[in-house]
Amino acid sequence: MTFVEGFLTPVPTANKDKYKKHAESAVELFQNLGATRFVEAWGDDVPDGKTNDLKKAVDLKDDETVLFSWLEYPDKATRDEANRKMMEDPDLGNMEMPFDGSRMIFAGFESFVDVGDGNGTGYVDGYVLPVPAENRDAYKDMATKAATVFQDYGALRIVEAWGEDIPDGKKTDYNRATLRKDGERVVYSWVEWPSKEARDTAWPKLMEDERMKPDFENMPFDGQRMMWGGFAPILDTKA
Repeated sequence: MTFVEGFLTPVPTANKDKYKKHAESAVELFQNLGATRFVEAWGDDVPDGKTNDLKKAVDLKDDETVLFSWLEYPDKATRDEANRKMMEDPDLGNMEMPFDGSRMIFAGFESFVDVGDGNGTGYVDGYVLPVPAENRDAYKDMATKAATVFQDYGALRIVEAWGEDIPDGKKTDYNRATLRKDGERVVYSWVEWPSKEARDTAWPKLMEDERMKPDFENMPFDGQRMMWGGFAPILDTKA
């Protein structure tokens, strides 16, 4: 299964073009290291949450925008070797970053639901949530069924990825962002749409579809700690 390096990054809104150029300059590097896809998606519709949210996850400031971004590798071994080589490259450590790297959070995730094809992706719904490890199969079953419904309303691809390598950060990280408890794992997931219009048209219909009605008594995760938002890709090597 695909191994995902998932990122949340706070970027000064005024630095959008600089960040895009910075990301574009890294495409060849990541491809040479074995990455099969590289996506950078700019925060467009990221709501405030009662308990936590994707903005709090990176301690977002008023003049910043949060990005939901990922690298796809054919397997964990390829990703681990890529990270090892990058850590040993002195030039990477000297790169000027158009964002505060100390608040960027990243981790490795093994995809366990991957439905559809992302060709033509124009908009992304991104999610991060904690799931009890013992509920992995129940969550996968629920997510697989939901993926079919998303596709019925025009979604191109649905990916759910299980946390395998979640490091602690100095300032922020996925563990703190999700208020993860002992025995829980972090899930990083997304839904790809052909456009924001297609996504906005689909969501009211999804909410009315009986197949999407939640069974609150048997939910395999704490929905109050799920974080989500809508993102517009500014870089996609599959496009």
